[in-house]
Amino acid sequence: MGKIIFGDQILERSDVHIDLEDRGYQFGDGVYEVIRVYSGKLFTMKEHIERLFQSAQKIKLDISMSPEKIQELTEELVKENRVDFGSIYMQITRGAAPRTHMFPKPESNTKAVFTAYTNEVPRPVSLFEKGVAAITTEDIRWLRCDIKSLNLLPNVLAKQEATDYDCFEAILHRNGIVTEGSSSNAYIVKNGEVITHPADRLILNGITRQVLVELCKANGIPFVEKEFDLRDLKDADEVFISSTTSEVMPVIKLDVETVGDGTPGKITRKLQALFEARINQDTKVEI
Repeated sequence: MGKIIFGDQILERSDVHIDLEDRGYQFGDGVYEVIRVYSGKLFTMKEHIERLFQSAQKIKLDISMSPEKIQELTEELVKENRVDFGSIYMQITRGAAPRTHMFPKPESNTKAVFTAYTNEVPRPVSLFEKGVAAITTEDIRWLRCDIKSLNLLPNVLAKQEATDYDCFEAILHRNGIVTEGSSSNAYIVKNGEVITHPADRLILNGITRQVLVELCKANGIPFVEKEFDLRDLKDADEVFISSTTSEVMPVIKLDVETVGDGTPGKITRKLQALFEARINQDTKVEI
């Protein structure tokens, strides 16, 4: 919608043209972030931008702008587009160069390309209240899921499989060990304890996940990062997922089997309330 960021400028969408040899288009050679907007305020923006730079460093991509400049541009774009409840998507590619698998040579003077745009995205409040259904499927992604890269085809296939079964999410596993969702982190609750996969190379350490770690520690909710398998998932008292746009989302049905009593669990409800309070505190707006 409206204007977008291209390079270090805010322009009309119609004035922006992407080179066909941009390496993001041809190789998925780039990284991205999605930041939530609540009542015009960006939530956990600093953390998202820090992770953007971390991902870029891991693929040896030089970002030509400072974190401060990116923050300034994104805040201005949200104002320009008058986003109330929504998100801002940003990505950086290695730039346009003749198509070869190797990085462009220094003498080619290829520059990274930064783009960003906004969307209006309402909070899925009704789903928070009633919960969602999910399937389990094999995790066929690469072994550097800690990098928020543009290479998302395995995630897309998993999400489409969930959609084909009329489900909200696909929860992934490697040889029976649950990793995360196709576009979310995954958790179980057993005997009052929240359990999720360790933040290693097999998952993306979600920003919402990081907030939930803090909230659990601050509010006396036992939180453990350890591997758990499909049997643990099916035997859990509660299951939930988290992401920037889904916040804390209860999973009440898994592979057509009911989770718990088929309603969002007590711990999940508590984390939803704590997360909403954190949003209100950090953005200084009531949602």
